[in-house]
Amino acid sequence: MEGENIVKLHGTKNSAFSFRVELALKIKGIPYEYVDEDLRNKSETLLKYNPVHKKVPILVHNGKPILESLVILEYIDEVWKENGPQLLPQDPCTRAKVRFWANFLHQQLFAPLLPVITTEGEAQAKAIKEEIEALKVVEEGMLEFFPTTPITSENQLGLLDIVICSVLGHSKAIEEVIGVKLVDPERNPLVFSWVEALIELPAVKEIRPSHEKLVAFIHFIRDNLKAPKA
Repeated sequence: MEGENIVKLHGTKNSAFSFRVELALKIKGIPYEYVDEDLRNKSETLLKYNPVHKKVPILVHNGKPILESLVILEYIDEVWKENGPQLLPQDPCTRAKVRFWANFLHQQLFAPLLPVITTEGEAQAKAIKEEIEALKVVEEGMLEFFPTTPITSENQLGLLDIVICSVLGHSKAIEEVIGVKLVDPERNPLVFSWVEALIELPAVKEIRPSHEKLVAFIHFIRDNLKAPKA
């Protein structure tokens, strides 16, 4: 019935977390309104819908807010089962494995990126080492989830594709700013080819900032959040 599926996404265009939710909406073919939030001047709506963490993304479905990007992805998949590809597999065991690796990518691969960008010297070297070690774990541990056929369509995507694209889709911009190769085609051939295929998809290109904008954003983070020297 009319009015039953009013969807709004509150986010920011440079947020990896907002990106993953918007990509899920796109590949599921769900009409939505995008509300671009200024996190330096948070709106009353943002504070109303997320009074605890006061952050994006926020998916508002028929006036009800859903918070946290991984939670939102599962919500989208459950509510719109008939739309587009299923983001999570039907088999409970495989679904549990996907959830494990999504959390690993989210926590172990994404978390070191901020100190990689904002620190220098020994602290940065330590963060880079952690990132490279986590990439090795992904390369070796996720063999059963790497694409077995070339990714040419959004209809092939699942939750892990969305998460790894959101985590590593900015890697070339980060590498350009810090001058260090993180996702190496020789060291991480499977991860490298996976991410390269994902960022070329039309749905990804439509919502992903250009390389130049990403580089400018990484410079902004580095200049404004740089850790003080000891």
